[in-house]
Amino acid sequence: MPELAAAVADLLDVADRQPERPGVLPVVQAGDPVLRRTAAPYTGQLGDVLPRLLEAMRRTMHAAPGVGLAAPQIGIGLAIAVCEDAGVPDDPRDRGPLPYRVLVNPRYEPVGEDAPAPDGTDAGDAAFYEGCLSVAGWQAVVARPRHVRLTCRDEHGAPVQEVLSGWPARIVQHETDHLAGRLYLDRAETRSLATTENLLRHFGADPDPGRAARALGFELPDR
Repeated sequence: MPELAAAVADLLDVADRQPERPGVLPVVQAGDPVLRRTAAPYTGQLGDVLPRLLEAMRRTMHAAPGVGLAAPQIGIGLAIAVCEDAGVPDDPRDRGPLPYRVLVNPRYEPVGEDAPAPDGTDAGDAAFYEGCLSVAGWQAVVARPRHVRLTCRDEHGAPVQEVLSGWPARIVQHETDHLAGRLYLDRAETRSLATTENLLRHFGADPDPGRAARALGFELPDR
């Protein structure tokens, strides 16, 4: 077995032997250099270990809980991510469901006027509070394109090209950014930064960041 595949298999073996949360991997936190390196393209380095890794990533994502997880977040510098979100009906963030999927070597590009969004809504950015499993306990407002075209391969190596909108588009952008060594904080409005506790205490469960913008003194893009 190649060296990297053997190291990942050992990591998974240790996780499987945990008595409390078997198969759940520790999530690397901000400040670890692995989160700031560009992940290596996946070219089959893990062989038969890949399905085990993906299952462990999915289990870890659910346990956190979160809606996405990139391989660098568990200390593995490969361009692989998983994501899944049940969605929230009638949510102003357009939080439609995102079925479970694997992103291998993903990239994205905003969908602009030359390629109208499938739901007929405007192109441009949407700004909402965003968090990260690797920046535990904090959230900040990030403006991201509402619609993106995702290009990647799935876990079987099949090509994927899809236009995503709303919150699913945000998830894909967030996880793909991890693979380029970027955290959401790199794109965030820094005056919006808040602990999750303070966000709930002062602004409640309202996902619209307008009240926070007025109270904390930052501007939102035209929406």
